[in-house]
Amino acid sequence: MKINSILKTLVFSVAATTAMTSCVKNDDWETPPIVCNNKFDAPTISMADFAALASGNNIYKVPVDGPPVIFDAYIVSSDEFGNFYKTISIQDKPENPTIGLSIEVDKASNYADFPVGAHVRIKANGLVVGMDRGTKKIGSVDPQYAIGRIPAVLFSRYMAGVCNGNGLDVAKLIPTKLNSLKEAKNTKYINTLVTVPDVQFSNDELEPVHKTFLDYDAGGAKVTNRAIESKAGGSTLLRNSDFTTFGSQLLPTKSGDLTFVVSAYAANNMVGDTSYQMYIRNLTDINFTKDRFSGSTNPGEGGVEATNLFFQGADFENWNTFLSSLNSFGLTSGLAVQSSGTGRDGSKSFNLNGTPSANAFLFTVKAEASTIPAAPKKITFWVKGTAAKSLSMNVETTNGRIFYNLGAFGDKDISLTPQENNQYAGAIDTKNEWRLVTIDLTGKTLKTSGDIFAIKVGSASKYDLHIDNFKID
Repeated sequence: MKINSILKTLVFSVAATTAMTSCVKNDDWETPPIVCNNKFDAPTISMADFAALASGNNIYKVPVDGPPVIFDAYIVSSDEFGNFYKTISIQDKPENPTIGLSIEVDKASNYADFPVGAHVRIKANGLVVGMDRGTKKIGSVDPQYAIGRIPAVLFSRYMAGVCNGNGLDVAKLIPTKLNSLKEAKNTKYINTLVTVPDVQFSNDELEPVHKTFLDYDAGGAKVTNRAIESKAGGSTLLRNSDFTTFGSQLLPTKSGDLTFVVSAYAANNMVGDTSYQMYIRNLTDINFTKDRFSGSTNPGEGGVEATNLFFQGADFENWNTFLSSLNSFGLTSGLAVQSSGTGRDGSKSFNLNGTPSANAFLFTVKAEASTIPAAPKKITFWVKGTAAKSLSMNVETTNGRIFYNLGAFGDKDISLTPQENNQYAGAIDTKNEWRLVTIDLTGKTLKTSGDIFAIKVGSASKYDLHIDNFKID
């Protein structure tokens, strides 16, 4: 009885297996095709007109129950290699875009659903759009932030792919070809994909220490800016997120084409305080196969601006804030005023316009401990205009006062080293171009209280200079 029962079980199992095998073809085991359904109706507005709903620094909330606000876009960023994190950059066309935007989303690995070039449709009802620290963004209403991140569980409510047949429509992106990094520093390119030829990492990034994309310390990686320059003119920062997977790679030593997404940062959305910072998606965006070039052929943009404002009001957008940063002697009377529309990027500037009767302190800044780095590298500021005599600067360190003299200035950006005393020899003529002045602080420790920085002018000579954006690293 027991043997017969076992035999019956075996016969039944073989028969069942045979039946299953005979009913299934080999190709039935393949993954079924992904079906794409156009979730949203046709666009009701262009991406450019949508962005224009938020004018200036205003934040615009798209009514939840209003008419559908729908527009098309193309994905230009990718978080596959970590350099973009919980943000997606989009532009309105795969080639020659007219505008780019950034979407804040509380979700990672977005590249899996929306790869580079993906044609997407966004229904913005219930979202907000506006400027957030220099970049126009889309996001959710958030009581703590101007533009909040869209929760991951709600994201599909607002963005979906556009179909091409049964699959996602993925276009081939053609980066906008620019001539120089100077040209790339333009608000119209923010959040769009561009390519610049003949770019290289600056010598300071390669010597005396050959740096990696990220700085590493005992606490791990941190966001790192690396200086880049282009042969045709201009310099800027390549910004690397602490989530990037290629952070430990050494920076390329050659030059060549660089493809990147343009971004910018402006504290409090001040146009004059905009710092451009470019992001690559992965290492294939760097195509450096040529020998290094000797330097920029446009010296007017050869320097690298520091990152942080040196003192309150250092961008001169709020004149009273600037004046409150000065010591008790204030601003020398009759020599300078705030000037509108004449600063960097059309902002406000400090206009030194007059003829001093004697060598004099123009102004002296009080130290603010919160703005002084423990190991400062440099102070930078911009100058534009003419003067019969030059400028001299005093920097107060823990080891005493250091003198820096601008001298004859105007043909190119300049880096200043310590001198023995204040001197005003040499005329200034920047040929109506902005020139960057860099004060080298290598090995110096700045004071964190009392007077810290002063500008002096020469006697009996006409000055007509615009000065802007004192920054420190």
